[in-house]
Amino acid sequence: MSISISQLSKNYAEQTVLKNISFEIGSGEVVGFLGPNGAGKTTTMKIITGALNYSEGSVKVCDLEVKDNTLQTNALIGYLPEQNPLYTDMYVKEYLNFVAETHGIKKDKDQLINSLIEKVGLTPEFHKKIGQLSKGYRQRVGLAQALIPNPKVLILDEPTTGLDPNQLEEIRNLIRELGKDKTVLLSTHIMQEIKAICNRVLIINKGEIVADYPDISQISQFDENNLQFEVEFLNNADLSPLENISSFAEKGKNIFSILATKDIRAEIFDFAVKTNNKILMIKPVERSMEEVFRSLTK
Repeated sequence: MSISISQLSKNYAEQTVLKNISFEIGSGEVVGFLGPNGAGKTTTMKIITGALNYSEGSVKVCDLEVKDNTLQTNALIGYLPEQNPLYTDMYVKEYLNFVAETHGIKKDKDQLINSLIEKVGLTPEFHKKIGQLSKGYRQRVGLAQALIPNPKVLILDEPTTGLDPNQLEEIRNLIRELGKDKTVLLSTHIMQEIKAICNRVLIINKGEIVADYPDISQISQFDENNLQFEVEFLNNADLSPLENISSFAEKGKNIFSILATKDIRAEIFDFAVKTNNKILMIKPVERSMEEVFRSLTK
């Protein structure tokens, strides 16, 4: 496994930030890390990169325990933090050259930097100082520096912040391409980013992993304990006698939205027969990713 976390906890004084979280991420996975502010996303990412210490649990990168092998695991990780720390008085190429030297890269260094500038779309701006760049282009510089050591694992904290729609699509495509041979863990608050980039979703809330969807398509599938149906009757109906209904609301003429604790389609059919009504339409309604997120992080 590229990333393996087991029973990880983290406290800041009296505050517990992470509570015995566990998950594994394999090579070639692009995993979205979702959670409200303060849920523990950034703390988890910093621990994986070795920027924060941990005492309880195990954190491994490519089978190496991070706290015992920080130098080795750092060489395997490319990291773009949320607050992208850059030397703003340096020129783009100068800064990337500096980062390459800190990684001990000498062979074909110029060729590597030039290829990364082109890959992340910095070619129009590479001649400028970083302080002269827009926020979007600074994000591209941060992504380029994360890729310099050719890492096996990419940790990206809000990687598309500040990008315009055209830049956004380019960076999405780049991350998807990188995910073909690298492990990518990225956090974001933008649901569209998860849908566009990731093939798996982890959701964290109050320091605990509350959901792990190995296939992103599963996130909108039905929660068997919280189902939603849309029903249209020929005539108006009073649904209150039905059992296993959490709530219902009339959406249009004789059209109802129903929340239920189980699949009640058979009950609705029996109800229609008993009340001498007719069902014109009945269908389950998939929840949106936003609805799933809200229900898990209340």
